[in-house]
Amino acid sequence: MAFYLIAFNDEWVPELTEEDTRERGAAARAVIEEMTAAGVFIFSDGALDASTAICSVVPSGGSPVFSDGPYVETKEHLGGFAVVDVPDDAQARYWAGRIAVAVGWPQEVHRFPHSRAQH
Repeated sequence: MAFYLIAFNDEWVPELTEEDTRERGAAARAVIEEMTAAGVFIFSDGALDASTAICSVVPSGGSPVFSDGPYVETKEHLGGFAVVDVPDDAQARYWAGRIAVAVGWPQEVHRFPHSRAQH
């Protein structure tokens, strides 16, 4: 088994009505329930965007320097993620596909480098 991160950037999420958000949230929760039943679910969370950023931190002379901004110059922000423990890349792709269809926007799949996975 290997750990995989299935994630999306907030910028990939289209403008949604409240009803759309509720429906897609329910669909995503249903997939998470399937992952749990399959024994592959580790952890997930979401609703992250630029407004949820707490601070930025940079290394300076061997010490961290924290600030309220400016943040890293990027338009991309992690929007949400799930971590699964599955036997191979194919199973990670399967669950990412299920999430993508449930919420209606793209997902990326990353294998944690320390994981042992079959390719």
